[in-house]
Amino acid sequence: MGVVDAFRPGSTLYAEITREGRRDSVAIEEPLEIRVDGEPVSVTMRTPGHDEELALGFLFGEGLIEEPRAAGPDAELSANVVEVEGPLSHDPGRRRFYTSSSCGVCGKGALAEIAVASEPAPEGPCVARALLAGLPEHLEQPAFERTGGVHATGLFDRDGRLLLVREDVGRHNAMDKVIGRALLDGLVPLHESILCVSGRVSFELIQKAAVAGCPLLVGVGAPSSLAIELAADRGMTLAGFARRGRLNVYTGDRRVLD
Repeated sequence: MGVVDAFRPGSTLYAEITREGRRDSVAIEEPLEIRVDGEPVSVTMRTPGHDEELALGFLFGEGLIEEPRAAGPDAELSANVVEVEGPLSHDPGRRRFYTSSSCGVCGKGALAEIAVASEPAPEGPCVARALLAGLPEHLEQPAFERTGGVHATGLFDRDGRLLLVREDVGRHNAMDKVIGRALLDGLVPLHESILCVSGRVSFELIQKAAVAGCPLLVGVGAPSSLAIELAADRGMTLAGFARRGRLNVYTGDRRVLD
């Protein structure tokens, strides 16, 4: 078994471990408690870094805030806690979230609570198939290159220019960090943008993109059946298996130019 014995200087994304007498790098996974006006709302397992963006993106995707908020460490500067200024747009009541690094919707009390209301996708840009297929090549993933253990989400403009990218052990966390940053920068709703994720496309990623108003989502991996259903329902363009200049379009092919 390996022992984590030293953090790489200047990085919160990965740690150095000793494994069978050799040094190796692994992605860091730690809990983050999200509080609003001092009240705990969620605990998520994430890779440290951009925690304020993560908190804001999560709350926005759950429909609990509608605009940027002040966010940062709590008054005691507690480790792994981020405080967000309230109030929430509505009271989540007894519903509280435990979010693992693998699933953005685990721990919710009922399937009916998963779907968050969102407007149908805007028409948005029409984009060449080759441009969409090439987006993963432009994702900047230094932590993945070092560890092989994180996901990435990138936000692109309609011409395929990378606007920002975030990495995390949780694919939904990487999406939340991007949307949280976009919210702070005044880019939401993402009506003229494209989101690209480094792995498979699950339901919660479509949900978050839909709430942020993004009409196109591209994944390197496969989409799930529920992701396809939700994308179709919201009028989004969903593409998967984007690699080596090719991709499969599952919904919204009117935005894809051959």
